[in-house]
Amino acid sequence: MQNVFTVRWARHIGVAILLVGGIAITYFLYAVDPSRSTLYLPCPFYTLTGFYCPGCGSLRALHSLLHGEVLIACGFNPLTLLSLPYVGYYFLSYATGAVRGKPLPAFFVSANVIWIFLECVIIFWVLRNMPQSPWSWLAP
Repeated sequence: MQNVFTVRWARHIGVAILLVGGIAITYFLYAVDPSRSTLYLPCPFYTLTGFYCPGCGSLRALHSLLHGEVLIACGFNPLTLLSLPYVGYYFLSYATGAVRGKPLPAFFVSANVIWIFLECVIIFWVLRNMPQSPWSWLAP
């Protein structure tokens, strides 16, 4: 009985740490512009190869989104904006499961959908590195 109580409180503390950490990181990203600051590490893939990875521009996109600039955020990395609802639902489900003991309903994603998503990421990765118009607008 005591072990169950300890595990439950450990989950609550874990959720509180994630919440406080998430708020702190969000505030830091809101306050410090990745375009102008050297506090953020550069993308290792871009640094080594000179090509953009699928995640390049994500910090700038999130910074712009936090300032309400949706179109500018989409210009930095549209893939980041498309993935935010899924990431948000995952963390909300985790926190709900830790607090209530029962997570939010899971949605089933078939293997075909995962493969299609992976193909879209690879196509996005290739196209954003094309210097020709109209693909050059995908670069961050």
